[in-house]
Amino acid sequence: MNSFRLTRRELLAANIAAGFALFATAVRAVGIAEFYASLKSDDFFAGPLKEETKVVDQKVFTEGPAAAPDGRLFFTNATAAKILIWNPMSRKLSTFRENSGEANGLLFDHSGRLLACEGKSGRVTRTDLKTGEITVLVDQFNGHPLGAPNDLTIDSKGRVYFTSRLPNTDEKKRNVNSVYRIDPDGKVSRVLYEPDIHMPNGVEVSPDGRTLYLIESDGRENRNRCLFAYDLKDDGMVANTRRLIDFSPGRGGDGLCVDAEGNLYVAAGLHKTRGTSETLDTKPGIHVISPQGKLLAYLATPTDTLTNCAFGGEDLQTLFITCGDLLLSVRTKHPGPKSKP
Repeated sequence: MNSFRLTRRELLAANIAAGFALFATAVRAVGIAEFYASLKSDDFFAGPLKEETKVVDQKVFTEGPAAAPDGRLFFTNATAAKILIWNPMSRKLSTFRENSGEANGLLFDHSGRLLACEGKSGRVTRTDLKTGEITVLVDQFNGHPLGAPNDLTIDSKGRVYFTSRLPNTDEKKRNVNSVYRIDPDGKVSRVLYEPDIHMPNGVEVSPDGRTLYLIESDGRENRNRCLFAYDLKDDGMVANTRRLIDFSPGRGGDGLCVDAEGNLYVAAGLHKTRGTSETLDTKPGIHVISPQGKLLAYLATPTDTLTNCAFGGEDLQTLFITCGDLLLSVRTKHPGPKSKP
């Protein structure tokens, strides 16, 4: 089994090396609250926030926006176990799939097939939109079932990286909180896992294919609520851990996406506390963060719970945002990447 795991000494050294950059952007004792005042948000957002549609159902928790090749926007109502489609041209909302296994994160692969992290089913699936055929890409590792697959991304070689988490930390019983990689030939490898990470959430690959980004969002005391960056090696494993920004003591990021210039758009923050150790220091909205970990811009969102974002539209300059029972959008000055080289 190929896997990456920092020793305690290596982890300490990596954290020390990243310490000065971390202090410049976010100090755990202070959070990021003091860094909102001097932002140049107009350099990134080109228009007002727009409500695309409101989801009405018995239970609503929107997630996983993903733009299809034909311009439609797929996203999930995770708690209702539905995958939805929003058509920006016809302004119509429809249901693509019911009984989705409480799908959370969605992604289109290089062939236009829909990938889904099915949290309740504990699997990652691929759907051929032309035939409707569903293929299970992974539902176990090392002979044990997965936890709850949450979010996923893909690199230029077609390798899919996904996060999976559960409260169990006993490796002998089940798989711990982890980041996995699915190779085009179907081989599954574990890239990162607890205790080196705490609660993996959003995951993304930089436009140049050299960096893997991971959001950790653990609401418990003294646990990671950070954006981490790792060098992505040719073999699909990672090295050189950097903590780019720390959202503590507020709510950490959930999902994220990247623009063509490599800036990260992170959905983070709360309007009200929710019985965790998370404070309101992190404002609820989209945080634009440079690859070096500097907070560049911020866009407020109107309601809890903000979850994820993705670029779409003909020119890839519309950012779609899932937020509570709403699908929102905003025009951006920088497009999303057309493809990952």
